[in-house]
Amino acid sequence: MKRFNINTILFAFILLILGGCENTNLNLVEQRGVAVVPLISNLKPAVFDSNDLQNTFVEFTLDVPDKTLLTNAIVKVSLNGELQRVDFSTVTTFPQTVKISLKEAATKLNIGIDKIVLGDILNVEIWTTTNGKVYQTSAVFNAGVVCPYFQNQIIGSYHSVSAAWASEGDITITADPTDEFVVYVAGLEAIEGLNEDKGPLKMVINPLDYSVKAVKTVIASDAWGYNNIAYEGTGKLNTCTGTYEMSFNITVDEGTLASSQGFILTKN
Repeated sequence: MKRFNINTILFAFILLILGGCENTNLNLVEQRGVAVVPLISNLKPAVFDSNDLQNTFVEFTLDVPDKTLLTNAIVKVSLNGELQRVDFSTVTTFPQTVKISLKEAATKLNIGIDKIVLGDILNVEIWTTTNGKVYQTSAVFNAGVVCPYFQNQIIGSYHSVSAAWASEGDITITADPTDEFVVYVAGLEAIEGLNEDKGPLKMVINPLDYSVKAVKTVIASDAWGYNNIAYEGTGKLNTCTGTYEMSFNITVDEGTLASSQGFILTKN
């Protein structure tokens, strides 16, 4: 049985919220007024297919909030965070659809396409030219080389492990009958001896990058004397192994039991 002091936890949680209200996502380049930060949208597809390295690509729309201040935008690529950047293309009109072929990116990086392996990450950065000067911006994303998505490979009997939550046991993940990118998790609290009379936990998989969102769901109406224990959070799905790496916030009606608890859900 887990024991909690809800008042202490709730007070700490409130302090965390208040202390976290400061905006730490300031764009320092834009604040100095020397560069324009491009906007990346419509990233689809957002990953590379490991089964088709010769033809796979990512594509997105590139735009800028103030076109009058910008000479051009430079799309730079690197591999696996090594920051050995090379120019992939230069964009001078906006909005513009940018397509990055993995084969072409590998050629510009002087890497044979046969050297690209499953799990590699292509780092994409947008730099800008303003008044003759080139600036690095915060417009970036990473595109992984991943396995294709097959629903029957990411459902079934699973084993859940969370060192932070002191929880381990077998669970079940089932598919939504109408949406192939929705799954349901049952057993997360049953493995702790609770009567899991609610749920299951709904998880939505983003088809663009296989990130996962766990929708807040009450799993059990009674949890060690507290009411309506619920899970919600985010994570990612490894489509090669079917493994989910999740971070859950766990709450009850009385307050928050735990935040950002790491869970690894591995297929049996």
